[in-house]
Amino acid sequence: MSKSKNKPTFSIITVVLNGEKYLEKTIKSVISQKENFQYIVIDGGSTDNSVKIIKKYSKYINYWISEKDKGLYDAFNKGLRKCKGEFVGIINSDDVYTKKAFSIIKKYIDTNPNVDFIFGSVKKHWGILHGYKPEKIFYSWGFYSSHSSGFFIKLKSAKKVGYYNIKYKYHADYDYFFRMIVKKKLNGISTKKNEIVGIFRRGGFSSTIHYRKLFFEEMKIRYDNGQNLFLLLFIAVYKIIKNFTKIIK
Repeated sequence: MSKSKNKPTFSIITVVLNGEKYLEKTIKSVISQKENFQYIVIDGGSTDNSVKIIKKYSKYINYWISEKDKGLYDAFNKGLRKCKGEFVGIINSDDVYTKKAFSIIKKYIDTNPNVDFIFGSVKKHWGILHGYKPEKIFYSWGFYSSHSSGFFIKLKSAKKVGYYNIKYKYHADYDYFFRMIVKKKLNGISTKKNEIVGIFRRGGFSSTIHYRKLFFEEMKIRYDNGQNLFLLLFIAVYKIIKNFTKIIK
């Protein structure tokens, strides 16, 4: 937690709605970090014990609020408006940071002063997500390690990108990244594979959404951002065939 008058290195946002099962572990993984940080928790009006947990750790939290919002990305935007640190990070209420997460990212900040954003390696149930391949964004969303827990962006750069577009209900992060990488041409890097900063829990928000809804929103994001229609058609056909193949197996 930021205790000094100096600008914190990190502003960390946790968004939660009825996430009592894992929230405490998430909070502990943040407040145990050694680097100077500002911690922001945005609760969407939970009816379980989430607010009780937040209050338990309120002395470590710089700002928190519990009120209804317009969804996950609206909550992210609320958090962004409160950020004061040099870099912004997002950690969902069912994920955790590793013990030295901030120290790993701080090393890259110190040695890459012109970098706009950093993707840290993230551990999932099946292995490690790592690296950053911006050229893949035009045909695949698998170009980065993680939106939550692995993603850190300079606050000044985040202001250039703007807020998450809440008209996208499921994958506003894709639209954010497209604007960040393609439209604003910001400079990003990634940590080494073994420099794991986050642990991504199986499941999550998008895993509860029907494939068809995710598919159409992904295509709309590409269309709205002006991607070539022939490439869009190719991507759509490829994804439909790939999904159909999974179903019949």
